[in-house]
Amino acid sequence: MRIIHCLATIGAALSIASPTHAELITHKDLSAAMALTIAETALTTCTASGYHVSVAVLGRNAEIIVQVHGDGASPHTVENSFRKAYTSRTFRVASGEIARRVKDDPQTFMVHLSNIIGAQGGLPIKVGDDVVGSVGVSGSPGGDKDEVCAQAGIDKVAAELK
Repeated sequence: MRIIHCLATIGAALSIASPTHAELITHKDLSAAMALTIAETALTTCTASGYHVSVAVLGRNAEIIVQVHGDGASPHTVENSFRKAYTSRTFRVASGEIARRVKDDPQTFMVHLSNIIGAQGGLPIKVGDDVVGSVGVSGSPGGDKDEVCAQAGIDKVAAELK
């Protein structure tokens, strides 16, 4: 009788613990072609303004899909464009917002995490409220100008981000 009671208890516990309706998670991802369009548009926009920049476009998991070191851009802009995009993807907001948060409260914000930077120029790429990637630009004379170029890249594919 004791064994039957134990087996019944174990069976009940297992039935509660196991999922009854396990499902796959479905989501949208940036294609290489879309990432390339974003990067090319951001680069072209900054180049037309006389800025020598690098651009990074990251996917949903912050993996590099496209990264380009623009003609005449300084060496550090490659890393910086990635870090701006990574920061934006990680926190799901513009990297400039992170810069503001760091300025407002440098003690509690996590700027010590790898690849996080408090600098303007990175933007999340969204489908509705879902962040599917990010774009970072570095090299213009100010993060506000980098952000304009990043936004131009996103705007170019806005109709497809649905």
